[in-house]
Amino acid sequence: MMSLECFIFILMTFLVTGVQCDMTEVFAEVGSLAVLPCQYSPASNVSPRIIWSKAGKGTVWRMEKSGLQMWGSSWSPNGNQRVRCPHTQFERGHYSLQILGVTEEDGGVYSCRLEQGGLSVETVVMLRIITVSISPSAPMSGKDVSFTCQVTPGFDGSAAAVQWMLNDSRFSRQTRVTSPGDKFKSIVKEKASPRLSGNWTCVVGYGGKEGRASAPLTVTGIIQPPFDDTKVYAAVGSAVTLPCVFSSGLIPSSPIWEKLQPGSLNKRAPSRVAPSFSPSSPSSQLPWDQSASLKEVDLKDEGKYRCSGIIQGERLARNIQLVIAKIDSSVPSKKKGSVTLTCQVSDTSEVTQHEWVRVTYDLNGTEAFGSIHKGKTLSISPLSEESWGTWACRFSGRDGTLGNITYHVPMMSGLSGPKSSGYSQNTTAVVGLSVFLLALLLILAQLYKNHRRKQGIFQYPAMETIIHTVSNEREEREKYRVKVLP
Repeated sequence: MMSLECFIFILMTFLVTGVQCDMTEVFAEVGSLAVLPCQYSPASNVSPRIIWSKAGKGTVWRMEKSGLQMWGSSWSPNGNQRVRCPHTQFERGHYSLQILGVTEEDGGVYSCRLEQGGLSVETVVMLRIITVSISPSAPMSGKDVSFTCQVTPGFDGSAAAVQWMLNDSRFSRQTRVTSPGDKFKSIVKEKASPRLSGNWTCVVGYGGKEGRASAPLTVTGIIQPPFDDTKVYAAVGSAVTLPCVFSSGLIPSSPIWEKLQPGSLNKRAPSRVAPSFSPSSPSSQLPWDQSASLKEVDLKDEGKYRCSGIIQGERLARNIQLVIAKIDSSVPSKKKGSVTLTCQVSDTSEVTQHEWVRVTYDLNGTEAFGSIHKGKTLSISPLSEESWGTWACRFSGRDGTLGNITYHVPMMSGLSGPKSSGYSQNTTAVVGLSVFLLALLLILAQLYKNHRRKQGIFQYPAMETIIHTVSNEREEREKYRVKVLP
């Protein structure tokens, strides 16, 4: 409600003879620059006398026709002027007053009076200061938190409209409005949670004008993951990290990781966690980072996990769901020479799309991606060169890619299953037959070579006679040697 002092100040401007009066609303956030408008089209080139004053405070700033400037004592502490009226705007008839770093006490009624050639023109400006405060400024998750939007001075009646915004989105929870004294307040009370973290803005509308002020909120506790039941996707055989990060500087006591029973948020699973589950933080991690890891994901690791720790005597907890992805291969009975790959995700509640893409690598190890095939299943021919390499199945949700899993088709591979086994047996038989034929060919070649050698000898009878003569003489000498020996 407008104070009596302000009302008398405005009334006096109407009673002054020859004065024209107009009223303007201006909003400014505490600590910002406030600009109070004052515009007049001069009737001559003679500089006017300008006087800015505030109701109940006297002169704020004034300039005589000679150009001499003077400041009110409260507006120039220690010689530092908080107000100014830029001369560069005078030629265009703008005599707006600028107030640097406005405070709550700066709110109120201001008057701009221009005197020129016996004519006096006065503009009245209502400056309202908006302040947003949050208490406590950094609440712990689960604790009460209060948001207050205060406007000084307040409004007449309930004509003001207030809207709260959280991160530029409308916050539609119920608010409480009070008008104690000459102040206006809009109050929101909530339980602190990560969903409330961010920038809070109060938008106030009154008299056709709008003003706003903001303040940030940081909720302490478990900041990663920010929400309960956050899903983490991992492929079978891969490593995965389950995040559990507390606010910087908050070191939890008695941290615990546990696996919950299916369908329960409170009971522990009998098997607790997998052998590869590592609940202890590596030495390289900060003490408020209690994230855990699985070195090699298995199908049985799928499910919900809970990370918790005690902060300020209260146990804070966050539930995380581990979703497992795998690729199944099958040989359709009606399609010989082909394999069907199926992308399986243990929880598809967030999955909206599946995509298959072939990934190949050149000699330098550079990746190359083929065309994209949409759908949960993909039919390929392992005997076809176009199917060799790595196939990746990417599954996505509304906010983008959730995860992926790969399947490798080796070069010259056969079909999987019984048909693949038959193909391997045929290969062995072909190799064995080839070796047998090669050995038989070598034997035949040797026989032919011996046969040709014999034919070559019988073609020269004289040589044959010499060979027999030499042989007979050798036998005679052997007989004679035997007889001579005693």
